[in-house]
Formats: sequence, C-alpha cells, structure tokens
Amino acid sequence: MTVLVSGNEIVLSGTVGDLYWDECFTSSDVILALAQVGRGQDVTIRLNSGGGIATEGAAIHAAVAAHQGRKTIIVEGIAASAASVIAMAGDDVVMSPGALMMVHDPSGFTFGTVDDHEKQITALTALATAMAGIYAEKTGKPVDAVRSDMRAEIWMTPEEAVAGGYADRVLARTPAQGADPQPTAFDYRLFEHPPERLVALSDRRAWTNRARPTAATPAVSQRHVETPMANEPAAHQAATPPNPTAALAAVVDGPTTSATTVSRSDASEIAKLCVDGGVPAMAATLLAEGVTVAQAKERIGAAGEVRNLVALARRKDPTLPADLDATMLAEGKTVEQARAALFDKLVAAEEQTAISSHVPAPADAGRGSPKPVDLVADMKRRHGVKA
Repeated sequence: MTVLVSGNEIVLSGTVGDLYWDECFTSSDVILALAQVGRGQDVTIRLNSGGGIATEGAAIHAAVAAHQGRKTIIVEGIAASAASVIAMAGDDVVMSPGALMMVHDPSGFTFGTVDDHEKQITALTALATAMAGIYAEKTGKPVDAVRSDMRAEIWMTPEEAVAGGYADRVLARTPAQGADPQPTAFDYRLFEHPPERLVALSDRRAWTNRARPTAATPAVSQRHVETPMANEPAAHQAATPPNPTAALAAVVDGPTTSATTVSRSDASEIAKLCVDGGVPAMAATLLAEGVTVAQAKERIGAAGEVRNLVALARRKDPTLPADLDATMLAEGKTVEQARAALFDKLVAAEEQTAISSHVPAPADAGRGSPKPVDLVADMKRRHGVKA
C-alpha cells in the first residue's frame, strides 16, 4: 500500500483500490490510518492520485467524511476521477500550486447480451448520480450542473477548482517547496481529454497500461465485465479489444455513458436514504447493484441495526473498537451474524472475569458437588443465541 502516517498527517498516493499493482491504496488502508491518527483528532491528508476504482473512492470518501476531527485535504500533483471524490470529504480542500483536479463520469465495458448491456447502463447511471451528489454537496452547485461537468470531463487548475467550488483555496507557495508537485504514476492516456503534458509524461516515463487488467486479474464473468479506467482510446492510441477472462468485477471510473432506462428520482432517493441512515458508503454499492428503493430501505435498516447492536455492546464493553460496526458492514455480516459475533466478544470478556474470580471445585469432589458451568453456552442460552 502507499499510505504513510506521520503524527496527524496521512499521505495517500497511487491508484485508488487494489488493482494488483504496487502503488495503490484501499479503503481499509485509509480506515486503519485514520484510526492511527485518532478518531477525534484533526487530520491533514496529502493526496496525489490519478484515480482508480470508483466504488473504492466512494468508500474512502465515506471513511474520511465520518472522521470526527477536522479534515484538511491537500491535493499534491493530482486528484483525478475517484481521487477527486475522496478530496470532496475535506472540510478544507487545498490545491497545491501546479496541481490538477479532474471530475468525470464512471465507465466500464460490457461483454454479452442486450440485457447485460442494459444492466451495465443502469449501474453506471446510478453510480454517476451518487457521485454527482458528493460533488454537489461540496460545490453547492445543482446536481444537473455537476453532471454537466462530469460528462465534459473537466480538468481544473488550482484556481479553476476553487472558482468551481471543488476546492476551498490554493496553498501559498513557500521557498522551501521549490518546483510544482509531480502527479503520481498513472497512464493518463486512458482518460478522454487528458492535458497534453500528462500524456507526454505518461509516454516519457512509461506509465502505460497501469490500470488495465492482466491475466493475473481474477475473472468473474464471461459476459458482464468492467475494467478500471476503461476509457475509449485517445486518437493517438490504438484500440485494444477487451479480454473478458481478465476483468475486474467493479464499477470503475471512465468517460461518459448516458442512459434513460433508470429512474433518477429512485437513485437520488436511495443515495439520500444512505446518507440519512448514516451509511453513505453503502450508496455506491446499492446503486451499482440496481436494487429497488424498497430493497435499499431493507438493507439500510439492517445496517442501522448492526450499528445499534455495536453501540449497545460498547456500553457493556468499552474496549470494543469504535469502528466495529463499519468493519462488520464491510465484511457483509447480517444482523444475526453481527449479533452472534458481538455476543461471542462479550461472553469472552465476561468469561475472563469469571474465571479470574471463580474457585474451581476440588478434583476429588463427590457426586453431590455442583457441576462446573459452561459460561459461554449459558450466556448464549439466556440471550437466545444459538450455539
């Protein structure tokens, strides 16, 4: 991973999401880094990324936004695509002189039937709507205006990012800073309208195909596949037919894909339900899956129940991690699985206490002596939890 923690400062550089390359960082990496800083502490995040997996960017945005201290995000070099979504979580978004920010639509490619393509359109449209909500909240722009920016794939200088509301200020240059920060290694030719200097930099430094799947990438579907940063090739780049056996199962960043087959009102309602339910990170997942509003409510309600269970458990045992609910949700635990896991943790804690104060029966106790009690089984029985 490329996550460094120094005091109250976190450095994030490389590709967003684990794409089997050395330079990448994931939501798990960022959650651990924030925990190391301290949940209530102010934090400065230095970000330099060309993007990556869109849903992973949304998950990192949610993790940073949920951090209780003040968040200052400094864009050093570049925050493009999924990385620009992460930047929106900052209370203070600062552009370094010479840095770039880019926003655009998510994309992917589909291999299969008409139904497969329609499902991909639905997923991409829903994800774009969710991302637009994040940008709109930060910029104060109407969602329609943000969608126009995304479809156009806009590249912004520090001053343009501030003028557009995507950033709050430009960092004042100091003599010690020297030259402008360099963007992180990425094949910028994969974007639809990349600045020529980034294309030249990718060519000169051989940053090629860093975000394309390889034979080592796990294959999940022969018919419905999506690739990270799967933009149409630029004019100077030859088209390469997709290899469906080497595709990632994730909705990812890329150029514009339009659709009229999905209800935007439903997508917006689902995103709002996730925010109101305190689980904004679920929005991208639910929308990408194409669930109905009713199904989303059920899933969000279950997530809320898991959060409540963890809160109650932490009252009993404050040593339980504060972010245990997020961990359980990320692991996909159901309410029953979460309840059973929490009981196991609480029982284990009580068992340790009981063992330390319990006087065992003598080895030569007669038949009339009480039998030793299985504390774990007994507590589960009393609380209705199956062994």
